[in-house]
Parts: sequence; structure tokens; C-alpha cells
Amino acid sequence: MAQLFNMTTDQILNYDGNIPKEVIMEDKTVVEQMRLIQELDEEDKQTVFRIIDKILTNKKFKDFFNKNIATL
Repeated sequence: MAQLFNMTTDQILNYDGNIPKEVIMEDKTVVEQMRLIQELDEEDKQTVFRIIDKILTNKKFKDFFNKNIATL
């Protein structure tokens, strides 16, 4: 878990932040993918996150466009 969240075990055991009431990890493949992304060098990691941001921005734009076209 420490590696997944890029924290030390001490940071996890003595966590001072807000603790979620419920954490569900349904898709272990996503967790594994995140672990592998964290192992990339910084440039590759940033490339992956830029691609994800671009896809999410496109989806938000399409959703916004479809919602506003529907009101015409």
C-alpha cells in the first residue's frame, strides 16, 4: 500500500488527514496499472497523465455540447 500511494509505512500508520469512511477497490487491474505508472520515469508519467487529462477534457466538452444542443 505504501508503494501504491508513494508514502512510507509510517506515514500510512500515523496518517493525520481525513480518512474516508469507506474505500472500495473493485478493479484490481486499475490499481495495478496505477502502480506501474508510478514506476515510470517522470517524463513518461507526465505524458500518461496529459493523455488522461486530454481524454477527460474531451468527454466533458462532448457532455456539455450534447446537453446544450438538447436544449435547442
